[in-house]
Amino acid sequence: MLGMIKGGATHIGVATDHVIESFRNDLWPGYKTGEGIEPDLLAQFPMLEEALSSAGIVVWPMVEFEADDALAAAAEAAAGDSRVDRVIICTPDKDLAQCVRGTRVVQLDRRKRVTRDEAGVIQKFGVSPVSIPDYLALVGDAADGYPGLPGWGAKSSAAVLAKFVHLESIPADYRDWHVNAASASTLASTLSRERDHALLFRTLATLRTDIPLFDDVDQLRWKGQ
Repeated sequence: MLGMIKGGATHIGVATDHVIESFRNDLWPGYKTGEGIEPDLLAQFPMLEEALSSAGIVVWPMVEFEADDALAAAAEAAAGDSRVDRVIICTPDKDLAQCVRGTRVVQLDRRKRVTRDEAGVIQKFGVSPVSIPDYLALVGDAADGYPGLPGWGAKSSAAVLAKFVHLESIPADYRDWHVNAASASTLASTLSRERDHALLFRTLATLRTDIPLFDDVDQLRWKGQ
């Protein structure tokens, strides 16, 4: 965080998973929980929040929602302020790629020192940011605990969604796809059979942006410890 401030960030906020479970656990029984997390690691969470607050950095400890939801909500709210030059979402998590907008809202992978704008997201995933939840619904997300649809891999999902954008726009007849996707007939059959699961997984992958975190972006200005 201090590195970002030294790099020129004037307003900053950090979201934490104060509680690992969220509303998504009620939607899908296999969704990630706090089970298996080392006690020594869990013990650091409240210490992190205290340290950040002491450093004068705004902290959003999430309970009902996830930290990723808070980042998405904060990014959208900040981008809506004409005084903001650029919003940087500092996390490599692929689900946050859905929040990228042009070159105004970007995603920073600090460890790899890579900043992705909308063109960068398309280059990495093969789909635009608005299709990321649909993409994750098809390929799954092992880290979050949902499997995706059988047979739908990264390449086939990207090829189909690059043309149709969202799940409900994909024609039932694979011959109407006109894309190079191996075993298209099998994929279409799977999507038809597992459509309810696909829509549920998309709900799990879609980040919430309706969380009130701050009234004015000036509340995020860093003024020192």
